[in-house]
Amino acid sequence: MAQPFQLPEFYLPHPARLNANLDRARAHTKAWAYEMDMIDVPQHGTVIWSERDLDSHDYALLCAYTHPDASAADLDLVTDWYVWVFYFDDHFVELYKRNPDVAGAKAYLDRLPLFMPVDGAITAEPTNPVEKGLADLWTRTVGSHSPDWRRRFADNTKHLLDESMWELLNISEGRLSNPIEYVEMRRKVGGAPWSANLVEHVTGMEVPARIALTRPMGVLRDTFADAVHLRNDLFSYEREVLDEGELSNGVLVLEKFLDLPTQEAAERVNDLLTSRLHQFEHTAVTEVPLLLDEHAVDPAGRLAVLAYVKGLQDWQSGGHEWHARSSRYMNEGAVTANPVLGGPTGLGTSALRSLIATAPQRLRGFSHVPFEEVPSLPEPALDMPFEPAVSPHWADAREKSVAWARDMGFFDDVPQVWSEGKLRDYDLALCSAGIDPDATAAELEINALWLTWGTYGDDFYPVAFGRTPDLAVAKAATDRLKQMMPLDGAPPSPVTPLERGLADVWQRTTAPMALGNRQQLRHALELMLDSWLWELKNQHENRVPDPVDYVEMRRHTFGSELTMSLARLGHGRLVPEEVYRTRTIRNIENSAMDYATILNDLYSYRKEIQFEGEVHNIVLVVRKFLDVGLDRAIGVATDLANARLNQFQHAVAVELPALFEEFRLDRDARGALDAYVGELRDWLAGILNWHRSVVRYHDADLAKHFGNREVAFPAHALRGPTGLGTKSARILVNNG
Repeated sequence: MAQPFQLPEFYLPHPARLNANLDRARAHTKAWAYEMDMIDVPQHGTVIWSERDLDSHDYALLCAYTHPDASAADLDLVTDWYVWVFYFDDHFVELYKRNPDVAGAKAYLDRLPLFMPVDGAITAEPTNPVEKGLADLWTRTVGSHSPDWRRRFADNTKHLLDESMWELLNISEGRLSNPIEYVEMRRKVGGAPWSANLVEHVTGMEVPARIALTRPMGVLRDTFADAVHLRNDLFSYEREVLDEGELSNGVLVLEKFLDLPTQEAAERVNDLLTSRLHQFEHTAVTEVPLLLDEHAVDPAGRLAVLAYVKGLQDWQSGGHEWHARSSRYMNEGAVTANPVLGGPTGLGTSALRSLIATAPQRLRGFSHVPFEEVPSLPEPALDMPFEPAVSPHWADAREKSVAWARDMGFFDDVPQVWSEGKLRDYDLALCSAGIDPDATAAELEINALWLTWGTYGDDFYPVAFGRTPDLAVAKAATDRLKQMMPLDGAPPSPVTPLERGLADVWQRTTAPMALGNRQQLRHALELMLDSWLWELKNQHENRVPDPVDYVEMRRHTFGSELTMSLARLGHGRLVPEEVYRTRTIRNIENSAMDYATILNDLYSYRKEIQFEGEVHNIVLVVRKFLDVGLDRAIGVATDLANARLNQFQHAVAVELPALFEEFRLDRDARGALDAYVGELRDWLAGILNWHRSVVRYHDADLAKHFGNREVAFPAHALRGPTGLGTKSARILVNNG
C-alpha cells in the first residue's frame, strides 16, 4: 500500500553519527527484554512483542545514533530505557487504547510511581513487564544523580506515563485537539523531555540546578521536544492514524484544523519542526551565553550546559536517521529523501544544503518591514457565550485610578508615554469592572490600579528602551522593579513613576498576605517583567517570533499568570495546591489565556503593525509562518481563539467533574473551583466587552493618537487589558 503522503525535505543541520558499541547494546537489550518478560509473554491474553518485533524496531540502533559518544555501559542502560518506553507505549495501546478502557488505564498508571521514588528504595512488587522494567531501570540509574535531577526525571517520567490518559480520553470521546493544545500536551506525552534527562545522564554532567528551570534552558528542552515529536508524527502517521485509530498526531491536527490535504498538512508540520529547530539554535546562541554570565556559572557548569546542547543536537540527528531506517515507521525513500543539489558532495555539504533549503523560512522571521500600511479591518468574528456584566463602581474606580496615576507621576514621566486624556480614553477601569463585576468599591479600586500599572509598564518599556544600543539599561530597570516587591520589610526608595506605582500597589495588596502567597504573586510578576525584556530583544533583532514561542510567551506579556495567582489566592486554603497543578486546571487556564491574548491581537493589529512598528502579534506570526496573506492569517488566528474557547468549555464541562471525583474534593473545594471558573468566564467576557466598547482600536482613535506618528520607531504595542488585578482585593479579606 502506498504511503499516505511523501515525506517532506527535513532540516538536518548536523550529520548523524553511530556509536561503536551498537552490537553489544543489541545483544544486551534483547537479553534484558527477555528477562523483563517483554518478549512472547502474553499480557491479558495478548502478546505485545515477539523477538522479531524487537529486532526489526532496533532500539539499540536508535540509541547508538542518538548517543554516539556514550560509553558501552551507558549505551546498554539507555537502550534498555528506550526498549521499556516503547514497550510501555505498545502495551498501553493493546490493553487500553484499541478498546478504550479508561478505568483500567487509570488504575494501571496509578501504580507506576511506586517504582520510581525520588528518595528511598522501591518496596512494591512488580505485577507486569512495565512495572518490572521500570523498577530495574530506576534502581540502575538514579544512584549516580543529585536529588534535583532525580526530581526532574521522576516528574518527566510521570508526565510521559500519565498523559497517555489524555490521548485515551480523546480517543474515547472522538475528540481532536486544537494545534496549541496538541503541541502543549504532546510535549508531555511524547517523552522528549524525559529523553533530555537521559542526555544529561550520558554526558555524565548535570545542568546546574539554579539555571535548570530558567527560560533559556526551558526553551532548549521544549524546542528539542517539539521537534522530536513532530518528526515522529510525520513518520508514524500511517501506523498511528490509519492502523491504531490514534488522534494524537500533528499531521492529522493541522490537516483538520487548517482544512488541508494530507500532503500539505505534512509540509506544514515539517515547517513547524524546522521553526522549532531554528528557535533552538537562536536560543543556544543568543540567550544561553547571557544566562551563564548572569548566574556566574563556573567552568564545570558551563561545560555541562555545552555538553547538554551538543547532546540534544546529536539526538535530533540520530533520531531522524533511526526513523528513516526502523521498520516501525513509514519511511519509504527516507534515507535518500532529500534531493541532492549539484556541486560538492564532501563532508558537511549535506548540512549546507539543508541550511540553504530552509533559509527562506528563517529569513521570513527577520524580514518584516515595520509600519506597513494596514487596511481598516472588520470586527473580529469571535465567539463569546458568556454574558458581560459591569460593576456599578466603575466610574468611581476610573476616577481613582486616574488620580493615582497622576500621583505616581505617570503623566510627567520621561519619556512621556501617557497623558491624562489618553488614560481616560483607554478607560482601563471599564475593563476591571467587567473582569470583576461583583467587586466591592475597594476591590475594584485595587483591580484598576493593577491594570493601570501593568498597562503603563507594558507601554513604557519599548518607548524608554526600544532604541537603546543594548538591553543592559532595560535589564537594570527590571531588576530595580523586582526590588519593589519585598517579601518582608520595605522596598528601596522608588525613583521612577513605574517603581513608585509598583511599590504602592504591591504594599496595598500584599500587606495582609502570608509569606507563601507573596512568593507566588511575586513569581507571577517576575514572569511578566522578564517577558517584557523578551519582547525588547525581539524588537531589537526585528524578529517575528516562532509561533509556539510566541503563544507561550504572550501569556506572560499579557500578565495572565498574575491574574491567575490573584484569583487563586482567594481560594487557596480551600483547594489543595496539587489540584492547581493538574492537567485539567492548566487546560482551563491556558485556554482562557490564549483566547484573551489572541482577542487582543486581532483588535490591535492595525494599531500595532501600522502605527507602532510591532513584531508581536499573532496575526503577523501566522502570516510569516504560513507565508499567507492578511485575510487568511486573520482567519487562522480567529479560528485559534475560538478553538481555545471551545477547549475551555470542554475542560470545564467534562474534565473538571472528573477532577472532583479523582481528588475526592469536598463541597467547599468544589465550590471554590466552580467560583474560580466563574471568575475566568467574567475575565473573558469583560476583556472582550472592553475591546468592543472603547474607541482605542477604532480608526478615528488611531488617527487621534497616532496621526502625527507619536511613536516614530519600532515600539511595543499598547496592549490594552493585560489581565492584571482580577479579584486582587479579595485577597485582603481571605488572606488576612
